[in-house]
Amino acid sequence: MASNIGMMDSAYFVGRNEILQWINARLQLKLSKIEEAASGAVQCQMMDMTYPGVVPMYKVNFDAKTEYDMIQNYKVLQDVFNKLKINKHIEVNKLIKGRPLDNLEFLQWLKRYCDSVNGGIMNENYNPVERRGKGGKDRNPRGDLRNSKSLQTNNELMSGCGDGPKPGRARSTVDEVDSSEDIHALFKEVTDLKLSVDLLEKERDFYFGKLRDVEILCQMPELENLPMAVAIRRILYTTEDNESALAEARELLADSIDADMKQTTTVGGIGSD
Repeated sequence: MASNIGMMDSAYFVGRNEILQWINARLQLKLSKIEEAASGAVQCQMMDMTYPGVVPMYKVNFDAKTEYDMIQNYKVLQDVFNKLKINKHIEVNKLIKGRPLDNLEFLQWLKRYCDSVNGGIMNENYNPVERRGKGGKDRNPRGDLRNSKSLQTNNELMSGCGDGPKPGRARSTVDEVDSSEDIHALFKEVTDLKLSVDLLEKERDFYFGKLRDVEILCQMPELENLPMAVAIRRILYTTEDNESALAEARELLADSIDADMKQTTTVGGIGSD
């Protein structure tokens, strides 16, 4: 099985259009962009088609728009991988950003894996629309059950008003609401931190690129021995322990300027004689 596929494998040379055609033909979808599959739902159903009945489709949310909902889909997918002993780690944080290249690479891997299992032959007995509909039907009864339980709890609380208060049950309900709010607040905080980290990494890479350009310029044969280039390299290559790099660079430039001025004065004096 192609659970481990090297980056130079032919799987990673399959184009975007071929991947989209593969998805749309098998799952009867109309995706026009790779990033439309970033929610993880498509990947879950591809595994469901390859291993019918293994994926709990009632847990798959095809309408996932938030990162939280997308992560839940990828949790389902990772659980399926673990159950099938597929040695593949899912880069969830990259995929949910909707970046085309990251999602394309993962879908290329998935296509290669599915083809290695079923020989690239479509499962004619698999009804993707029905399976997606079944997922929706499976989710609704659970939602109705939760609503029914909530109504039952409310009715018990209301009916208990005549017989005297039931603080234990009411307190339990309040605690559940508070816990749910805390979870959502923590998830939002984590999401904000991830975004901050991404921005900081982009800023770091930007400035590192600038410094690298300056370094390359100072290493050019025609410039590397100039005092300014030497001073810049002195600053670039300094270590954390050396806090006097800037002072040393300034001193180097000052000495160079003084030497040039003395040479100019000497040449001028000779010319006047």
